[in-house]
This record gives sequence, C-alpha cells and structure tokens, in this order.
Amino acid sequence: MSAEAPPTAPGPAVPAPTEGTTAAKGTNPLRRLFSELTRSTSGFVGLCLVLMILAISLIGPLVMGTSVPGDAARAWEGPSAQHWLGLEGNGKDTVHLVIIGGRTVLMVGFLAAAITTVIAVAIGSLAGYFGGRFDAAMLQLTDIVMTIPQIVLLAVVGAFYKLDSPLLLGVIIGVLTWPVLMRSIRAQVLSLKEREFVEAAQLLDVGWLRIVFGEIVPNMASYILINFIIAVTNAIYAMVGLYLLGLAPQRGTNWGIMINDAWTKGAMFNPDAMPYIVAPVTMIVLLQLGLILLTRTLEEILNPRLRDR
Repeated sequence: MSAEAPPTAPGPAVPAPTEGTTAAKGTNPLRRLFSELTRSTSGFVGLCLVLMILAISLIGPLVMGTSVPGDAARAWEGPSAQHWLGLEGNGKDTVHLVIIGGRTVLMVGFLAAAITTVIAVAIGSLAGYFGGRFDAAMLQLTDIVMTIPQIVLLAVVGAFYKLDSPLLLGVIIGVLTWPVLMRSIRAQVLSLKEREFVEAAQLLDVGWLRIVFGEIVPNMASYILINFIIAVTNAIYAMVGLYLLGLAPQRGTNWGIMINDAWTKGAMFNPDAMPYIVAPVTMIVLLQLGLILLTRTLEEILNPRLRDR
C-alpha cells in the first residue's frame, strides 16, 4: 500500500480556469474587464443601458441642437408621426427636451461622484493610516455631517446660493455626500496597512505619501470604482430631488425640471401630456438600472470571494 499524503494546510480557494482565461492573461486589464462584463448577462445589459443613455445625452444635442422651438398654440398636443411623444405646455417637442435634458443630469452626477470619491479616499486613507488624533477628528467631522439630513442641508444651501449652474450644484452635492464612503475607505485602510507590502515600504522609508497613495490606494482600486458608480446614482437622485421639490432654480432643461414642470402644470390629468411625465422618469429609471446592474456585475468580477461562489 502506498502511504497517504500528509494533509496540507487549508488555503484560499483558487477558481478553476474558465474558457478564455489563459488567453486573456496577457491582455490589457480594461479589455479583460470588458470581456468579463460582456460574458455576464446583467453586466452586458447594464453596460448597454448606460452607453445608450450616454450616447443619447451627449451626441443627441450635437445632432439635434440645444434650441427647442415652441408653438404655444399647440400646447399639450398628443403624440404624432412628427412628434413621437407629443408637445409640452409651451408647444416644444418632448423627445427633443428629453434628449437635451440628460446632459446636465450626467454632468452633475459624475462631477459630484468624482468630488465625493476624491474627498473620501483622501481623508479616509490618511485617517486610517495615521490614526490617533487626526483619525478621531475626521470621525467626529463625519459624525457631524452625517447627522444633518442631506436634503435639508441642500435646501438651506439652495436658499443662500443660486444653484443655476450645474457645475456649482455638482460641487455642492459632492462636498456634502462623502462621509459614508470615507468611513468605508478608512476601514479598508485599517486592514491593508497591516499587510506585508506596507511593512516592506515602511522599512524602505519611502515616505507616507508614497505608502498611502502609491501602495495602499491602488490596492483598493476595484472597491473605489464600485463606490464611484454608487456615488453617481446617489448624486443623480439628489439632483433630481432638488429640482422636483423646487429647491433649485427651474432654468434650462433637464429631466428633473421636466418632472417638476409637469407636476406644477397638472399634466398628469391630461392623457395627451402623460408622455411628458413618463419620458424623463423612464430615462432616469433606465440610467439608474443600468448603473446598478453594472455595479453588481463589477462587484462579482472584482471581488474574489463573490467570484469564487
């Protein structure tokens, strides 16, 4: 009889190589990520939805123009072959308004998410790495910001500042929504700073700036990417909510203003005006659905524990 092999220490489960994995090892990481997204049904659907709305909102205004002519005599005219979703209260084409109204929403969403992510990553990484009084002060600051309801705080800010600029609105939302992500980043850093590669960098005395932003933060890249997409969805909800509640100036054209306009003019009681309400709501729902599906799939791809299930 042959002797039994000695038991080995349990280690992390290594997923069996799937078809195409070997061929993809030497490829670009972005191409490999795109390949993983397209193999997942939910990820592919989410990616298509997001790309479709980006194309409509960014390329559409260049093709159709940003000026929408109106004819007040044809207000609330129903859908027709010339105007697929009918006309609104000022006789403007609803399809044209929906197409040009997405650019502001996307601009505010991505700008606010970028600001939120940068602030949270910077403060959370430094607080988790240094600890001590700085960490305690940052946690106290996040507690103060988190105890104030965001919609109330945004309403107060809107009362003192004219939020007629999408850039200003994106900056304000981004500055007010970072505490939750900051706490998550801090928790990640508290775990990562005990790893061997951080100890090796400390022994080499490369400096805290290189250790934090050159060694620790890149190891959280996938986590940061997922939370960035989540921050985009939250910023869009905040922006649309401000316009819907009338807390931001009703100037220009975006989906939030369209919903508020339809609500204040009682369009829901006019069957011919229903597309004017449904169209912007549908675009917001499709965009958020696409971002959520994309987030879930990215988490499954980039999180080893979820990938191994």
